[in-house]
Amino acid sequence: EVQLQASGGGLVQFGGSLRLSCAASGFPFSSYRMGWIRRAPGEWLGWVSLIDSAGLSTTYADSVKGRFTISRDNAKNMLYLQMNSLKPEDTAVYYCAKSIQERGQGTQVTVSS
Repeated sequence: EVQLQASGGGLVQFGGSLRLSCAASGFPFSSYRMGWIRRAPGEWLGWVSLIDSAGLSTTYADSVKGRFTISRDNAKNMLYLQMNSLKPEDTAVYYCAKSIQERGQGTQVTVSS
C-alpha cells in the first residue's frame, strides 16, 4: 500500500519560509518521479513541483519558480519542499504525490499578509 505522509505545514507571515517533508513507503520510492501538489481555497489541484527519480531534474510551476526548491533523499525515502518568500496566494493544502491519484493526506500552509 502506497503511503505518503506530509508534514511541516503551518501558519507563516508574508515573506517567511517553511520546509515540507514527506515520508514515503509501500513502493520503490527511488524508482519514481515525485512531486508536490496543492489545492488553494476554491481552486483545483495543481502541480507545484516535480523531481525525477534520481533527483537530477526538477520542474516548477511559474508561480513558485525562484522561491520553492524540491529535493529528495532516496536513502531515506523522503521528499522535501523548501518554500521561501511565501505569499498569501501560496495558502493551500500541500500534498506529496506519486501521481494526482496517489497522494498523501496533505499539510496545511497558511500565509498571512
